[in-house]
Amino acid sequence: MAPGSPRKGALALLAGAQLLLIMDTAIVNVALPSVGAELESGSAGLSWVANAFLITFGGLLLLGGRAADLLGHRRVFLGGLGVLGVASAAGGVAGSVGVLVAARAVQGVGAALAAAAAFALLLNLFPDGPDRHKALGAFAAMGGLGGVLGTVLGGVLTDLLGWRSTFWLNVLGALVLAVLALRLLDANTRSTERGFDIGGALTATAGLGLVAYGLVGAGEAGWTGARTLGAFAAGLVLLATFAVLERRIAHPLVPPAVLRRPTLRLANCLSALAQMALFPMFFLVSLYLQSVLDQTPLHGGLGLLPLSLVVVATAPQTGRAIHRLGLRATMTLGFTLLFVGMLWLALALAAEGTFFSTVLAPSLLLGVALPLVMVTTNVAATADAAPGETGLASGLINTSQQFGSVLGLAVLVAVATARTDALGATGAADETAGFKAALLVGAVLAACAALLTFRLRLPAPVSAPPHQDRVGGAQG
Repeated sequence: MAPGSPRKGALALLAGAQLLLIMDTAIVNVALPSVGAELESGSAGLSWVANAFLITFGGLLLLGGRAADLLGHRRVFLGGLGVLGVASAAGGVAGSVGVLVAARAVQGVGAALAAAAAFALLLNLFPDGPDRHKALGAFAAMGGLGGVLGTVLGGVLTDLLGWRSTFWLNVLGALVLAVLALRLLDANTRSTERGFDIGGALTATAGLGLVAYGLVGAGEAGWTGARTLGAFAAGLVLLATFAVLERRIAHPLVPPAVLRRPTLRLANCLSALAQMALFPMFFLVSLYLQSVLDQTPLHGGLGLLPLSLVVVATAPQTGRAIHRLGLRATMTLGFTLLFVGMLWLALALAAEGTFFSTVLAPSLLLGVALPLVMVTTNVAATADAAPGETGLASGLINTSQQFGSVLGLAVLVAVATARTDALGATGAADETAGFKAALLVGAVLAACAALLTFRLRLPAPVSAPPHQDRVGGAQG
């Protein structure tokens, strides 16, 4: 077998895991109306089928990444896939919404472990440089494809086989990935550091989980409601406790010295801003196509397919752009295109428009921007991660992205709703005005990020480990 073949096979496996995890978020959302009809649940119960996953996923990414460093990346990856598969099977046979919500929460646990470990495995497999840029491009391509593929498959499977088939697809996917992981991934990848920060793990996980709970429930309970403010307050107290603990123990979950790295801090901030604009955009465009242009959920998902195809075509070229233009210039270009695309989309939406006259052209520009911003922020956030910190770096960047997604969705949907209600909420024109207002806020976030990229200063290169044929396995 050629020297590069094992690494290519491992990359394909890890990219496949990324595809499955991103697809899982979208595929269930499409099936929710059918779930409500069969299990006799209202919109409040159904919203928690989606929210339970987001809360546990966002809250456990940091812990999952550090656990992967200490326990072994393949071990945590396989454990995450196992939890995801078992929880998906429980969701597939759920007889009530309560059971389904619990299954989705456990799915989020498995997804957090698998996602953090998969990203750390990729960092171990490809040291910082052009090969890592290409690998991160493949990850970005699978992320873009997963969102739309989940929407399309959710519609097709729900129509043909029922909503339960969307959960059994996860079971099959997790099983296939686990079998391949045993063959392609090295089991001997873990940090030499010993000791586990139990206090930090509990306070960080609970704090992040409560903040996520407050964000995803704000639309239902209100931003100034007791439940929302209570969750935020308790979460922030726990995170403050976490910060104090990390300065006082020998083996902290997140060493304070890591957070003092300016490149890492800025890259995580930029990654969160990118997701605050991008993640709600997918939701708002799909809603516009269905509620204003009267398209079916399946056609609404297919409307985002051109964007995803552009992502898949652009992502592999991102490494080449970084090599030619430099990381900061490529990042600035990506956020500038994101700003222009969001602004164009906001101005193009019309109550009496068509997909071709309103969404298609700006979505293609956004398809170019998405991999540029995702790959460059990931490269910057992990550039100075030592071999024993790959899981930690993975957990931090994944947490930033997840919380950016949750916060962006909560804020932009609130903006859209407030604008529509202020106009009277009497028809398609008012709904369109709400979508336009939300996308304009997204454009402002992208513009702020584009300006912040000028502050990026790359760290000195980290010494590369020996050449690896398998993840973490040094060549003899």
